[in-house]
Amino acid sequence: MKIVFMHQNFPGQYKHLARLFGADSRNEVYFVTRPKAVEIPGVKKVLYKLHREAQKTTHHYIAPMESAVLFGQAAARALMELKRSGFTPDVICAHPGWGEALYVKDVFPSVPLLDYLEFYYRASGSDVGFDPEIEITLNDFCRIRTKNTNNLLSLEACDAGVSPTRWQRKQFPKEFLYKISLIHDGIDTELTAPDKDAKLELPNGKALTHGDEVVTYVARNLEPYRGFPTFMRAAEEICRRRPNAQIVIVGGDGVSYGRRLPKGETYRARMLAEVKIDPARVHFLGYVPYARYLKVLKVSSAHVYLTYPFVLSWSMLEAMSAGCLVIGSDTPPVTEVLTDGKNGLLVDFFSPKQIADRVDQVLDHKDRMATLRRHARETMLERYELNNCLKKHVKLIKMLAAGKLPTMAKPIKIPA
Repeated sequence: MKIVFMHQNFPGQYKHLARLFGADSRNEVYFVTRPKAVEIPGVKKVLYKLHREAQKTTHHYIAPMESAVLFGQAAARALMELKRSGFTPDVICAHPGWGEALYVKDVFPSVPLLDYLEFYYRASGSDVGFDPEIEITLNDFCRIRTKNTNNLLSLEACDAGVSPTRWQRKQFPKEFLYKISLIHDGIDTELTAPDKDAKLELPNGKALTHGDEVVTYVARNLEPYRGFPTFMRAAEEICRRRPNAQIVIVGGDGVSYGRRLPKGETYRARMLAEVKIDPARVHFLGYVPYARYLKVLKVSSAHVYLTYPFVLSWSMLEAMSAGCLVIGSDTPPVTEVLTDGKNGLLVDFFSPKQIADRVDQVLDHKDRMATLRRHARETMLERYELNNCLKKHVKLIKMLAAGKLPTMAKPIKIPA
C-alpha cells in the first residue's frame, strides 16, 4: 500500500500506525511533517517549514486560521514534491488540528483523506465555561466560533475521520458524524504492564517501591485544564494526613491548553506560594523520558488524574494498564472509561478534600483495592489494547483505499 501520514509533530498519534506500515517492505510510506530528530524504520519523511508565523497584528479571532493557512500551504507544497516525483498514495491520513489537511484534496483530489478528529471547540458543554472562576464573555463565544473555521473546512474536505473517544466524537457537528469512526489510538498493554518489582529513584537519592505510599500525578504541563491547582490543594491535605506518603508529580511548567499566565509566571510557582506542603516528600520531576514515566506509574499506590471535559490523556489509560488505582475526575471523557467502584474511583474535579479522602481510602486498604486495579487492567485489554485498535484502523484504511467511502445514507461499518 502507498500511504502518507501528516502531523506537524512527528509522529504524533500515528506512531504505531506508521511503524506498522513501515515494517512491511511492500508498503511505500511517507510522512509529511516538520523537521524533528526522530525516525521510524521504513518511513520516509517529507519535511516542510513555515515561511512565516501569523502576524501579531491579525485580529485574535482570525490568528488561528491564518496560522492554519500557513501550515496548510507548507504541507501542500510538501505533497506537491511527492506528486512531481510520480508518487500517488492510496490513502492520506492527516491530523487537521494545525491546518495541514486544509489543501490535501486540492493536491490529490481523488485520494481518500482520513482525518484524525481530536476535538471540536464549543462555547458551552465542554471545556469552556467548566471552571466557574473563569468568566466567559461574548468575546469568548465569538472567538471560539471563529476558531472552528479550520475544523469545519477540514471536516468538509475529508472523506472519513476517526475520533478516539465517544465523547470527543460527539463534540463534532451532527451533520458530519456519519464520516467519523470511533477508534482509539491504542495502549501498549505489554509495555505498560504492572511490575511488582518496579523501583523509582528520586533526585534526592531515595528509591520508591511498591512497599511505599506513593501518590502520583502526571500531565504534559502543570495547568488548570488537567486539574493541577486542585491536586496541589489536595497534596497539602495528603501531606498533613499521611506523614509517610511520597507525592510524585510529572509535568512541565508550560501551558498546553487554556489561558497562559503573564510572562515569567507558572502555575507551579503560584500553587507553591498558596499551599503548605512538605518539600521533602513532594517531588517535581518535570519532563521525564518515557521509561522513567512508566516507572512512576508502576510504583504508584494511588494515581490522580483530573481533567476538564476535554481530550482524554493517554496517561490515564496507561496508568490503568499498569494496574494503577486511578482516582479520576467525574468528567467526560473520564467517565467513559472509569466506573466508580469498579475499575477506579471518581471525585469532584474541584474538591481537594474528596481527592484526599479517596487517597486515604486507597492507602488504608491496598489489598481491598486489588480488584479495582485488576479491573482497570482488564478494561485496557478489552477496549484499548494496541493491536486490536490498530487492526480496526488498518481495516478502515484498506476499506478507503478500496473505494468504500462513508455517505450520510451509509456510514462505514468496520468488520470485526
